[in-house]
Amino acid sequence: MMISKVGQIMLYVNNQDQAVNFWTEKLGFRVVSDEKNGEMRWIEIAPAQGAETSIVLHNKEFVAKMSPGMNLGTPSLLLFSENIEELRNDLVNKNVKVGDIVTMPSGRVFNFADDEENYFAVLEKK
Repeated sequence: MMISKVGQIMLYVNNQDQAVNFWTEKLGFRVVSDEKNGEMRWIEIAPAQGAETSIVLHNKEFVAKMSPGMNLGTPSLLLFSENIEELRNDLVNKNVKVGDIVTMPSGRVFNFADDEENYFAVLEKK
């Protein structure tokens, strides 16, 4: 299997700091990381240290500017893979709509769309 696990759920919020307060103060989650790359800021939270799956809080307005037409009303999934080039090539061969591989601080990532234009991302962690 080229996808090893559901790694993160990307949640698009209007106010990242307020969302962090909600998840940490009301639900007991902890902040795993708070990173910034230019204007883009993402905050990873999880229910416990070492949790298999985490939630990443993204700024809805910023993502809307960067990816017009993306459905930001529902969370997105970030899948993990050991070899995203092989996976991306496989999806291209199956006529799946895919984006370019982009290098981020946490690893290399690309997105793809299902038949209803719902977008998902795949990360190969560093």
